[in-house]
Amino acid sequence: MTTSRSIGAALTIFIAMTAAGQPQAVVYEGARLIAGDESSPIENSAFLVRNGRIAAIGRREDLKVPRGAAHVDLSGKTVIPALINVHAHLGYEGYTSWGAANYTSQNLLDHVQREAFYGTGAVMSVGSGPTAPSMQFQREQQTGRFPAAAQFLFMPGMAPPNGGPDEILRAATSTLHAVHEVSTASEARAVVREIAKAKIRNVKIWVDDRRGTYPKMSPEVYQAVIDEAHRHGIKVHAHATTLPDQKAVVRAGADVLVHLVQNEKLDDEYLELLREKKPYWATVIGLGDQTAVCQHDPFFEQALPDSVIAQIRATTQRRPLAPSCGPPSPNAGAREAVLAYNFPRMISAGARIVLGTDTGVHPGHTFGSGEHLELARWVQLGLTPQQAIVAATSRPAELLGLKDRGKLAAGMRADFVVLDADPLENILNSRRISAVYLDGSKLDRDALAAGFKSAHRAN
Repeated sequence: MTTSRSIGAALTIFIAMTAAGQPQAVVYEGARLIAGDESSPIENSAFLVRNGRIAAIGRREDLKVPRGAAHVDLSGKTVIPALINVHAHLGYEGYTSWGAANYTSQNLLDHVQREAFYGTGAVMSVGSGPTAPSMQFQREQQTGRFPAAAQFLFMPGMAPPNGGPDEILRAATSTLHAVHEVSTASEARAVVREIAKAKIRNVKIWVDDRRGTYPKMSPEVYQAVIDEAHRHGIKVHAHATTLPDQKAVVRAGADVLVHLVQNEKLDDEYLELLREKKPYWATVIGLGDQTAVCQHDPFFEQALPDSVIAQIRATTQRRPLAPSCGPPSPNAGAREAVLAYNFPRMISAGARIVLGTDTGVHPGHTFGSGEHLELARWVQLGLTPQQAIVAATSRPAELLGLKDRGKLAAGMRADFVVLDADPLENILNSRRISAVYLDGSKLDRDALAAGFKSAHRAN
């Protein structure tokens, strides 16, 4: 029986079982299963899903399947957990427009559906969204108001007045007063206490002065943010891109580093500090890298209108891996050399890498596909595919306190991706998506793709 016929049979049985009032139970069998942790893959696996959860998992011949369960044959496939993205900027990108006017529940839904289409099960909007509408969308999604999509997570941001996000994001965040502006330690502590009252468990700070063009958050202020946040069980994500700034925020106790130092090589002092503190680390290496679209790879084109694809190809600078795009970036070679030096040293020193993309600022580095670009860059820079999958699934779940996501194990949500080829053999196989399941339900990816190709309907 083919996979498509198996899925059709499973749906028929599912409908019959539901009509009869029996528990929902489907067994997915025959795939190579990568659990999302350090464990070895399960060959010829089987896992039972009931009511959106994994009820049991193991080898096909060992799993006890309840009578009447539907069967889906995944022989020849590979199954991984849905990805978890800890760093994106949702709400503003409209593809045919960009800005504060786009920040609506309709547009947020579009973005989390794009994430789900590409196999992401949860995504954190980091620091740039206005708190009230973001929290409202998060609550409404949790009540089941919206169609299936990646879970929207939200954290507020803090920066000095006229500081914070880059000039593109700041044009929108300033209009919506989305970023909390703080100048003193007492102001910073007061904002953190308000965040704690809202039961938010993550906050972002911008420390970077963007090469002297922005006001910089002072050590007194970010130390106050970190101290007060830790008093309330809140993790602090620190945007810091230079070596001195990363040293400073790690020493101050920041929980998550955002970005890789790209302008100079790491020194022994910093590596020793990393060994001591072991922060989480969202690399966001692919930020602004739209060149995948220039390679005419259909994987990156599925969720973009044709007009946007044409514009990207006409305006994007060439990078080493995308020879079909315009003139080369003059800094590309030096940047790659520093990346190749710093990346493995961060890992060996104990920085706990987690998936973050910074998507939502440039249309070609878009929601969902950006995750796969990041995975490929990690492996290119020295991670094994297994390490990359852990960093994209179970470890970000650990960071965000998502105890029922990020791994394929009994009791976990049935959020998983079915692949046509094994990403442990080639990480680019993460892009060969056959199906995506969230909460045990299969996404209609064909319908989503058709909607994405049309002009975006942002309000």
